[in-house]
Amino acid sequence: MQEKRLKAWGNNRAGQLGDGTWTDFRTTATTVLGLTSAEVVKIAAGGAGPAAGHGLALLTDRTVQSWGANGSGQLGDGSVFSHNAPGQVVNLSTASDIAAGGAHSLALLADRTVVAWGKNNYGQLGNGTTMDSSVPVRVEGLNKVIAIVAGLNHSLALREDGTVWAWGYNISGQLGDGTSASRNVPAPVTGLTGVTRIAAGANHNLALAGDNAVKAWGHNATGQLGDGSTINRYTPVDTELGSGVVSQIAAGGNHSHAVTGSDNTLLAWGQNTSGQLGDGTTDNRNKPVPVPGLTGVQQLEGGREHTIALLGDNTVRSWGANGSGQLGDGTTNDSSTPVTTLTALTGVDKIAAPAAGDFSFAN
Repeated sequence: MQEKRLKAWGNNRAGQLGDGTWTDFRTTATTVLGLTSAEVVKIAAGGAGPAAGHGLALLTDRTVQSWGANGSGQLGDGSVFSHNAPGQVVNLSTASDIAAGGAHSLALLADRTVVAWGKNNYGQLGNGTTMDSSVPVRVEGLNKVIAIVAGLNHSLALREDGTVWAWGYNISGQLGDGTSASRNVPAPVTGLTGVTRIAAGANHNLALAGDNAVKAWGHNATGQLGDGSTINRYTPVDTELGSGVVSQIAAGGNHSHAVTGSDNTLLAWGQNTSGQLGDGTTDNRNKPVPVPGLTGVQQLEGGREHTIALLGDNTVRSWGANGSGQLGDGTTNDSSTPVTTLTALTGVDKIAAPAAGDFSFAN
């Protein structure tokens, strides 16, 4: 029996599909070189625009592999040369989680501290400087971290006490500290407690507090905070979800999703110019609307203008922009409703997409 392999599709101009080529794009899944599905614990996708991007894979031995764009050192291999096949992040042997931003990367270590590498022009590495680093550096003043996520130029960490800490770019309030001043060390997001999940879009964030309170902050020009407005928010506000237990949250470029209720109903809000909300329209929504005909969602990932969902039957659906084949359905046609992604995999249990990029991963 052939070993299962990590798969990728969509834009590949920076080698972000990891298949050993620089082919412009792939409309169906290609194989990421050298990594079997069995050794991959988690995948993360980063990117800063349609043609850029990089991938990360956390392996069972607690090391991390990286591939794709590397102009800012976001691959963490000590160089600034892009590569189209996986290579090892240096000085990392105890990673337990990973996250990928626009051109920076994060890893959570076994001791519950965080390291970061790559672009740092806004302090998104959190090490007290604004100098890029092509090797992992310690994020200052953070411990007891249980989850990490990365936006386009900012980073978030969830601590075991239910508080959220943020650092990096802040022009739209994405750090949630009541200011628009960027920070190169972590600071707490104002008024957030009891948080169990976090998600980062390009320039906005979501947090699940308790069972059903989704909080949002940051950029809101297309309604991606879901509070009924299009006003940027510099501290967290309530997303107007209504009742129902929330099991998943996800943030794409300028859009957001949540999975609610006993049947795992999918809700969407924010920018919809390419159909990335999946409601059959291209109308922006500043409050959540249901995505019809899609239940049993197990995992959700938002891309720049596309969305990817893993269903309970271990198959993948995608919708939104598809000019680079990022929906993986064999076409380059946008879709405002979910289409079946041709992953060539059975039993998918992990997916990833970059909040500011145009490609996708499945494992």
